[in-house]
Amino acid sequence: MSEVRSVARRGDLFSERVRDHCAGRPVRRLDVLVAGCAHDQPLALEWIETRATGADEDHPAIRRVLEERADLVAWSLGDLRSVPLPPRSYDLIQLSFLLERVRHAELVLDRLLRSLRPGGLVLLRMRDRRSAYGLLDRLTPSWLRRPLWRFLVTPGTPGPLPTVYEPLTSSDALHAFCLSRGLMVTDEERNTSGPARSGRIGTAAVAAISWLTNGRYPATHDEITMVIRKPQHHFARLI
Repeated sequence: MSEVRSVARRGDLFSERVRDHCAGRPVRRLDVLVAGCAHDQPLALEWIETRATGADEDHPAIRRVLEERADLVAWSLGDLRSVPLPPRSYDLIQLSFLLERVRHAELVLDRLLRSLRPGGLVLLRMRDRRSAYGLLDRLTPSWLRRPLWRFLVTPGTPGPLPTVYEPLTSSDALHAFCLSRGLMVTDEERNTSGPARSGRIGTAAVAAISWLTNGRYPATHDEITMVIRKPQHHFARLI
């Protein structure tokens, strides 16, 4: 397993890395792509102007959320292998709980990376397919997830959304992906935030999965948080 590097509290990690990214640079504004914009708000940075654009899969629950948001200058929904993503247009990509619910995850991530400027950052959050929660999430049939959803989340949370969990959605697979493309993983944390963990039934189900798998799918976390940097130099092996 890859070593987990916890260098800051989860709530501060992204802001600290963006602050480091901007230090000593004449940055007037950060262009941000919020990929997976059904969940996260654009990163709040009081000390610098940001312009956020959204992109996500075309799903009725996601469309309803985006139609009510005013914090994005524009957004696109559709197959993320083909939605408009101009190359080298963004300084930051917030990739929020998207990879685990899309097919062709490697192709989608490659395409997102093409839209990132050299030296830019990917601020990634996803569910870990190698966690007990991830296994439970992908094994629960859709006909059961739908009636349970409103009991597991706060009102207004879009969903339930698809659960795909391709091999890329694990720490080891992401590290291998980044290595093959010349990307640097600067930070990694593991946290707990899954909706099924908010109640006793969900917590008990996750614990049972961990026990039944002899800990191969641990109940200690369900979320992976990473900061990934795209190299500055033009000859890096990346898009």
